[in-house]
Amino acid sequence: MTEPFVRTPYIRPDVKVFVDYLNAVSSPGTHELGAIEARRMMAAMRPLIDLPTGKLALIRNLAAPGPDGRPIPLRLYDSRAARAPGPVLVFFHGGGWVLGDLDTHEPLCAEIARMLDIPVIAVDYRLAPEHRWPAAPDDCEAAARWIAAAPAELERAVTGLVLAGDSAGGTLTIVTALALRDVPAAVPVLAQWPIYPAVDAARKFASFDLFGQGYVLSRETMDWYHENYAADLDHWRGAPIRGDQGGMPPTLVLTASLDPLRDHGRTYAAATIAAGVPTIFREAAGTVHGFLNLRRAIPSSQQDLAGALATLKAMIAEAETTRPAPAGA
Repeated sequence: MTEPFVRTPYIRPDVKVFVDYLNAVSSPGTHELGAIEARRMMAAMRPLIDLPTGKLALIRNLAAPGPDGRPIPLRLYDSRAARAPGPVLVFFHGGGWVLGDLDTHEPLCAEIARMLDIPVIAVDYRLAPEHRWPAAPDDCEAAARWIAAAPAELERAVTGLVLAGDSAGGTLTIVTALALRDVPAAVPVLAQWPIYPAVDAARKFASFDLFGQGYVLSRETMDWYHENYAADLDHWRGAPIRGDQGGMPPTLVLTASLDPLRDHGRTYAAATIAAGVPTIFREAAGTVHGFLNLRRAIPSSQQDLAGALATLKAMIAEAETTRPAPAGA
């Protein structure tokens, strides 16, 4: 009897070295450490797995008023000390809504600012389990609206927003874009860039079983994140694929082919296309979840980032030339 054909998933050489090393190391999983220790470990790992921040003309801490009365910490990155009016990219970090902060994603935000040549503002939203859903989407929406209003603290005139984020931040990107579609901010959202987002934790996609063990992000850790975040998965702010995607801004979805969240991104791109949203879908072949923060450990990730940003740059330029003129202009 002929054995059924089983296709071995392609894995890049530098990804295989990294994954083999992680799988050979005997250490507790993120879900076994607890939130506080897992945050410490994520911060300690940054210089070992990611590239340095590098030089920029401007890196400055800011704060937006939060919905709970607490200031929301922000960090502005810009390759120019001063610039003419233009778009700003608002970045929401990943970490399962439990981990991550302004420091963990600083190298990525700085590189985006350099390569896109637009200001990037990272948002340090509240984390679970200390602050469960909807604290994170509340903070992200409030920060985006504050930035859109171009307060004096920015020292920059803002003509439009680009919303972006990785993993949990990719989810928050979509949720924030939906909120600003329904109740517009002071300037339009020109584009959104969800990076390997989770769009519906209630659905167990095929990639969850295919890559949920041995490929950096485990199913146990994902379950732990969702338990801590405690989102209402019947609500579009908890599972954004459940919202109507019609009228969303031009969308760039980036996934990794060996990611348990791969099919979340694929499904979201299909939903925006079905809703008539201009959408570009890119999948980084042979790599794993979180690759944009692994540019030292996985050097080929730099080319993935460059390719995605070249696409996003063209999308932003097109959106700027086609957006409607402000009322009364």
